[in-house]
Amino acid sequence: MKPVAFEYVAARSLEEAIEAIGRDEDAKPIAGGQSLVPALNMRLVRPTLLVDLNRAGLDGIESDGVLRVGATVRQTTLEHDVRAHPLLREAMPFVGHFVTRNRGTVGGSVAHADGSAEIPLCLSALGGTIVAEGPRGRREIDPDAFFVTHFLTTLEPGELVVETLWPPPEEFEGAAFEEFALRAGDYALSMVAVVVKRVEDMAADVRIRIGAVTDRPTGFADVEAALDGSFVTPAVAREAGALAAAAVDPGGSIHATPEYLRALTGTLVERALLRAWERAA
Repeated sequence: MKPVAFEYVAARSLEEAIEAIGRDEDAKPIAGGQSLVPALNMRLVRPTLLVDLNRAGLDGIESDGVLRVGATVRQTTLEHDVRAHPLLREAMPFVGHFVTRNRGTVGGSVAHADGSAEIPLCLSALGGTIVAEGPRGRREIDPDAFFVTHFLTTLEPGELVVETLWPPPEEFEGAAFEEFALRAGDYALSMVAVVVKRVEDMAADVRIRIGAVTDRPTGFADVEAALDGSFVTPAVAREAGALAAAAVDPGGSIHATPEYLRALTGTLVERALLRAWERAA
């Protein structure tokens, strides 16, 4: 199939991009296009205007206490940046295929808000920040407040994701990512990111985020609270996995039943937690 007819603007600056997006309520930004172009071809989306962000000056990476990643930075660029958090570098090879990562952008993955996307999951687990800019100026948004459900965010009309902020790894902090898919590059059936600090051999500031079996990166406070102040043993990790499995409510699909997805999620939480705990040492 082919997309419906649309107007095209190649923005030469962020200001030009915001102005173009703001003048048409059916406008869509495009950079890598790895998700948008297939949707256009299948006519799942029918924008009247595409605003190309590739020349808008959003392709930089800077480190000033946090890692500032411009919205149009290619996923493969971030994957191989030694300044990126180890959790992110571990997760990036699971993002599609290497050919799609060569074109796909970091900001595009965040703005697309797919519940099965790895980059938003890691951003939420690390306590990062989304920076958006629109006609009313620039603002910073916590990931837990940004993602609403599949493909829906709290971006306001005319706003663009311009960069994401990634905290650096801290002392005695460990992190791990786990994902299970039917084939390499497929959408995950379930995925988990865990970040934990080891303070006097006790777990602290535990952050567990689960995706794919949820409609957005989701944390479960009861599971995290049960781990705070504990020494993480295989038995403790197994109990945390059981709590997580009971907390998720996947719908199931032709590939896996809800019961299978709950059990799978519990196993991934258990594995990620043990590995993150070892790394925190």
